[in-house]
Amino acid sequence: MKKNNNVWKGVLIGLIAFVVCLLVLVVGLKAIKNKQKPDSIDKPSVVAKEEDKKTSESNEKSNEIKDSEVYLAETPARKLLKIDFDDGMLSYNPCVPAYQTEQGGTNITNLDRFYLQDHMIDVLAQNNFVVTNSNYSEFFDVYEDNRYLQLPSFITTDSIMHTYHLYFAMLQKNTELNYLSKEMNGISKRMYEKSLDNREKLIGTEWEDAASRVVAYFAVGSILMGNQVEVPDYLSEIVLPETGFIESADGIHNSMLIDEMEDYSQYKPRGYYEGNEQLEKYFRTMMWYGRRNFKQSEDVETRMALLINAYMDDETLASWEKVYSITSFFAGSSDDCGPYEYMPLIAEAYGADFAIDKLPGDEKSWEKYKELISSLEAPKINSIVFVDEVTDDTDRLSEGKGFRFMGQRFTLDASIFTQLCYSKVRENSAGELRMLPTALDVPAALGSEFAVNQLKSQGSFDFKNYKENLENTQKEISEAPETLWSASLYGGWLNTLNPLLTKKGDGYPSFMTNDAWAAKSVETYLGSWTELKHDTVLYSKQFMAEMGGPDIEEDSRGYVEPEPELYNRLYALTNDTTKGLKDFGIISSEDEENLGILANLVLNLREISIKELNNQSLDDADYTFIEEYGGNLEHLWRKTITEVDDDRYVDPSEYPCALVTDVATDPNGSVLQEAIGGASLIYVVFPIDGELHLGRGTVFTYYEFENSISNRLTDSDWRRMIGMELTDDMEYLEPADVPHPEWTSSYRTDYVYNYDY
Repeated sequence: MKKNNNVWKGVLIGLIAFVVCLLVLVVGLKAIKNKQKPDSIDKPSVVAKEEDKKTSESNEKSNEIKDSEVYLAETPARKLLKIDFDDGMLSYNPCVPAYQTEQGGTNITNLDRFYLQDHMIDVLAQNNFVVTNSNYSEFFDVYEDNRYLQLPSFITTDSIMHTYHLYFAMLQKNTELNYLSKEMNGISKRMYEKSLDNREKLIGTEWEDAASRVVAYFAVGSILMGNQVEVPDYLSEIVLPETGFIESADGIHNSMLIDEMEDYSQYKPRGYYEGNEQLEKYFRTMMWYGRRNFKQSEDVETRMALLINAYMDDETLASWEKVYSITSFFAGSSDDCGPYEYMPLIAEAYGADFAIDKLPGDEKSWEKYKELISSLEAPKINSIVFVDEVTDDTDRLSEGKGFRFMGQRFTLDASIFTQLCYSKVRENSAGELRMLPTALDVPAALGSEFAVNQLKSQGSFDFKNYKENLENTQKEISEAPETLWSASLYGGWLNTLNPLLTKKGDGYPSFMTNDAWAAKSVETYLGSWTELKHDTVLYSKQFMAEMGGPDIEEDSRGYVEPEPELYNRLYALTNDTTKGLKDFGIISSEDEENLGILANLVLNLREISIKELNNQSLDDADYTFIEEYGGNLEHLWRKTITEVDDDRYVDPSEYPCALVTDVATDPNGSVLQEAIGGASLIYVVFPIDGELHLGRGTVFTYYEFENSISNRLTDSDWRRMIGMELTDDMEYLEPADVPHPEWTSSYRTDYVYNYDY
């Protein structure tokens, strides 16, 4: 720590930034409006006036990170990211005349152009649509086939949301590779050296144990980043077991750093981190800094938290803020207390003449420090392993209150899980505990009538407190400010999906007005949500219970799934993804151009869907857009495969869309896995000029299942399980029998095929 309290110079802007973002995000419990904030804190020394930097910034390369001080200077007003989801600008009046497919599909004008088996036509006649359990490697495959075969396309919300996922993941991955991993390596090295030096000042005092453990904490972080660290003898019994547990990632063990159980299976690199050495190091390091919690209930851990903050000089704080700000842009803010909360309170307790060597013996300041931090808010999501019994009075969130160096992020879905599982929800009539949620909890809390009914039929309402907690959660979300959805790309993505949960009534195309479509829309929601959880698995805190074609002329006029609110929100989300990355200075001109292409695609989908709902005829340009949709998707897909040379042909089977992630943990030994398989075919009956036409497109194939905590699946594991990726022996396995959710049976068929002709 610098003399004269330099490290505390002005954390006001940073503090306000964090509090504003947390105020926006916290749902599921009370908003953080009573959070105590010191009134007399100077601005951080890393913050410079923007006008003083204009000349130097104008000379920076477009793909370099801007200094964090510019970003922080803008943050209090949320100038960097405030997604404008203005659905009020949309003007349409759904007035499509009702229709019904006849038995045998006899009133569909072009049924003979498709090869559908009788049982598929029976489902089509019942619902006006049917989904077949196909296994296409990518969503654009079918749309491109349609164009060559002159078959009508049905453009789905699934396909465009999947394309946004591809860009989100690619942009975040490149940011981590090119910028954030370097920053975390520097932070780890500096903090290790700082903690090693300052420990010498505390030997023989009541602070020695805490100081030694802080050295071990950053020794582990530095080793995980790949640095050579000579571990002092007095730390070997901590550092070596911890790094061993992390590397094996096989389950829950007692931590050597602090006296608590830790779920080391969380440290297994998965998602796009798997297989890239640099990203795997970054993953483990960020998981270490994000999960390790220094509880206020333990003095040694409370001392550790103070020392960690004290060791952060201006350079380290600036680097920390850079990482935290950029990751918050993608995934949201942490609900844990970190440097922004602890630093000003330590300064208030110890005064301007604070110094490491003055800590021993200063009981008055120590007691004041503990009193001040005790007033900080508890986290909203439990991610700590608790093994003892609980009662109705047990408050695990308060028990876990403490400090995290780079806390994992609050997410609305994890907060919902916290409210709807043990110990917030107690036993059912059979004495069973709800240790794991189901993904249906999320759309149910967000207003899906279909999801609520499914949860009732599955027995969730039999658990004590479930119904009450669900209703309270629904109420709090409905009353949350609009800014809940606009503070990060994560929140914006969820908000974009929300229109899918609204039951469609009269005036919408008849395929959208039945219970089967309500179920299909929930599957679309959960498929895209699974991609979101997959892309943010590192940052999101996990709940723990605790062009060309043939010359033939055919009528290939297609249709767009009319969800104008979804397209409008995705248009705003895509544009603000570009804007936010430009403000950080971490987007290339090519990525900016391709995000612009995606935004224009979405804009066209919005305008066409409004025409359809208003029962207006589409023009030739609209039909041409629908026909060429697959080519545009393929172009964008190709641009997300950054490791492939532009001149090489890439088959979609090399980069299949199937993926898996884990979203919740039962400390008794299991995790909840969410997955999508290959893209499925959907056939939909829609009206054109008073006649019924059939078109086809692609939708998510969604799965949910429990798995062993010692075997959290990676994408490669999952793709091999379902026969979409070669094994090390260059063979495809027989696909595992993983059932689709029972509630999809009203519109999915079991017949699997890959060709229509």
